[in-house]
Amino acid sequence: MAVNQFAKAKNYSFLLLKMRMRSESEIAERLKMKEFGPEVIDKTLEYLREKNLINDNEFAKSWIEERKRKSLGLRKIANELRAKGIKNQVIEKQIGSAKPEYNESEMIRKIAEKKLDKLKDIDPQVASSRVYAYLLRRGFPAQAVEDTIEGLMH
Repeated sequence: MAVNQFAKAKNYSFLLLKMRMRSESEIAERLKMKEFGPEVIDKTLEYLREKNLINDNEFAKSWIEERKRKSLGLRKIANELRAKGIKNQVIEKQIGSAKPEYNESEMIRKIAEKKLDKLKDIDPQVASSRVYAYLLRRGFPAQAVEDTIEGLMH
């Protein structure tokens, strides 16, 4: 393995990390796309771990906090983390930590009220269907969404 390749891989990783935190898997994938060899990728990831520049636990925690501010459900956030290569045990641990302080029911109610208000000029059945679909796409639990919309419609 050429030292030059390792230096290039390291510098490219720094560039990626300068923009935002990344998961180990994301860094590895981007290095593969740049056609770095497996041994260069492994050495780069090891270096980044040693310097504490990548940490999937911290990445997941940060991602969850950021996505909660965007009013997403925990299910959608967990799916996003899976797509970023975070292991299920890390996801479950971090989601479990975030759950007590994140009131999904209250978030559903706020979003539903706002959306229903915007759709007040159309048929209530159509409006509730649209809001229901919107909230499901944002990753909220179906039963909680259904109960909230039903409560707001009556």
